[in-house]
Amino acid sequence: MRRVRAAVTAAPGAPFALREAELEDPRPCEVLVRTTAAGICHTDLVMRDTWPARLTPMVFGHEGAGIVEAVGAEVTGIVPGDRVCLTFASCGTCEQCAADHPAYCHAARARNLSGGRPDGTTALTLGGAPLRAGFFGQSSFATHAVVHGRGVVKVPPDLPAEVAAPLGCSVQTGAGTVLNRLRPRPGSALVVLGAGGVGLSALMAAVAVGCDPVVAVDPVASRRALAVELGAGAAVAPGDGLTATLRELTGGGAHHVVETTGRPEMARLAVGALRPRGELALLGMGGEVTFDVMGLLAKGVRVHGVIEGDADPGRFLHELIALRGRGLLPVDRLVTTFPFEDIEAAVAAMRDGSVVKPVLTFG
Repeated sequence: MRRVRAAVTAAPGAPFALREAELEDPRPCEVLVRTTAAGICHTDLVMRDTWPARLTPMVFGHEGAGIVEAVGAEVTGIVPGDRVCLTFASCGTCEQCAADHPAYCHAARARNLSGGRPDGTTALTLGGAPLRAGFFGQSSFATHAVVHGRGVVKVPPDLPAEVAAPLGCSVQTGAGTVLNRLRPRPGSALVVLGAGGVGLSALMAAVAVGCDPVVAVDPVASRRALAVELGAGAAVAPGDGLTATLRELTGGGAHHVVETTGRPEMARLAVGALRPRGELALLGMGGEVTFDVMGLLAKGVRVHGVIEGDADPGRFLHELIALRGRGLLPVDRLVTTFPFEDIEAAVAAMRDGSVVKPVLTFG
């Protein structure tokens, strides 16, 4: 057992409060990681507001990076001192894991969204009482995390922690949707709705594989400007006539639209922006979406729901790191760092659009 500092959410919708807590030693299948950086993802904020009261107090955070301090007896390929990126948890044995689609693991909810381990326990305690954790297998809004071995990916020691951290979710989600699921041909027209961390990661991947044009849609001018700097042929604000604008910019309709906002009206708009037999990928966490089925049938639209970029992190994160090394995935351009103690300031900057990917750093 060790003392750690964690950003604790006391009740649904409550702010993050830094508290002293106790963390168990890792079990045989687990790894103890000292956190050096943790990205803040929109999912952290959505889940903080909607998390069940019975699973509080809770520690969120699911874009961690750090240094391994201890390894359970059953974990292979990872040793103390390794620099690692943390990502979601999966069982490794079910049908989907065996097929290299661990994001759709049959045990995904129990391992990522139950507030603890699959057996109901939690590695954290607060004042002697259970402190719910294990968010996406990690709960990295803390100075240390106990993580299942399958959620730990070794990274090069010279990769900055603030760059490694968002690879485990937002970059993996956006880039993976393009590279693993849509797999566009060079010259395909691709539209990204929402130029946050996920959307811009999708945009960079689309540019890397030769999509042309790539168009971004976002209400924040600075994000539209960054999208153009990262290779978008155009970046426009949402508003009246957007569907017609997108069809004009893509020469009659996009081959692919990546929807990251989670807004039902944007998902419906995306269908209108597609050309016949186009593909829509839904990534954003939002409410219920209704479509005109006849419109989908008439255009032959294919709709994808994508989690974590449909990636196998042990393989795919290294592909992303290689793309960055070639200058094709400049994740660094998305990142703004904040000290862990300033977590609420980082949240505010993300919400007002002044920061794309806030990453907490730990001294």
